[in-house]
Amino acid sequence: MSALTLKERFNPSRFFVGEKATDGPVSLNQRRIFIMPTQRGLGFVTLIALLLLIAFVYNNNLAYMLAFLLASIFFITILHTYRSLSGLIVSPGQCRPVFAGQAAGFAIQVDNPTSNERLQVKASLLQTTEIITLSAHSQTQITLFNSVHKRGWHQADTITLSSTYPIGLFRAWSPIRFNLKVLVYPKPSSVEIPFPETANAQDEQGVAQQGHDDFFGLQTYQPGDAIKHIHWKAYAKGIGLFSKQYDGESSAQIWLDYIQAPGNNVEERLSQCCRWLIDAEQAGLSYGFALPGLRLEPGNGKGHFQKCLEALALF
Repeated sequence: MSALTLKERFNPSRFFVGEKATDGPVSLNQRRIFIMPTQRGLGFVTLIALLLLIAFVYNNNLAYMLAFLLASIFFITILHTYRSLSGLIVSPGQCRPVFAGQAAGFAIQVDNPTSNERLQVKASLLQTTEIITLSAHSQTQITLFNSVHKRGWHQADTITLSSTYPIGLFRAWSPIRFNLKVLVYPKPSSVEIPFPETANAQDEQGVAQQGHDDFFGLQTYQPGDAIKHIHWKAYAKGIGLFSKQYDGESSAQIWLDYIQAPGNNVEERLSQCCRWLIDAEQAGLSYGFALPGLRLEPGNGKGHFQKCLEALALF
């Protein structure tokens, strides 16, 4: 690893945001670990200074001995606090897509390749903190969450590992930046609007359907069922919401088009498209999806669903 330039060495931001973002694992060493006294540590220094003053004024050897004993503890603690982080290896993990308004999870893996146990190590991301304990030659994976409110790619902020072990006189910390990104889908609309009325795939190809006039039976209404097939009499009697089924009726293929989505702006339309996609996938329908400049042929399943959501997020 190349040596730091003079500008990088004296860059104050390194103490808080770390070095350049990286894709690979990061080993915590003297270049990446910073250490400062805590409020308790400053109080400890004040006590030592007070004891030395008393010893000097009254020429008291016992006071000198106590002051020097506490001073030795103070300086030895620096080493132990530094060693609580030194040698740890931190690696980026996988990030799952989320919807806007949810908490995005950024996963990291912490390895302890040494024979020393690591106690009360804190991993922080903004306001989220996880406390971990690592046994010798062990590893653990943790996920730090951060709320996201806008669709698209979101980069993880600085992740900080810190420790005040053993007695809280010093705080050692190491800010780390990874190229961790999470894809955020639009927030699904809370308003359930029927799917747009579109012809099925066979109609689009000019193939006439037969037998639609022969009533076959009723089934529980599913999102995407044609409004004209709803059995309104049963619904009016309070029996439930059912759809009429006809003999020879083929499974519908619907088109979910951004142009047909209601809304006062782009985000509201995308939000409604997201709701349609979720409802269509849960209903097991075959659906096509269209955005300005993009057209995805009808399909279903996890792969097709995620492809449509990704197109929404990056629109």
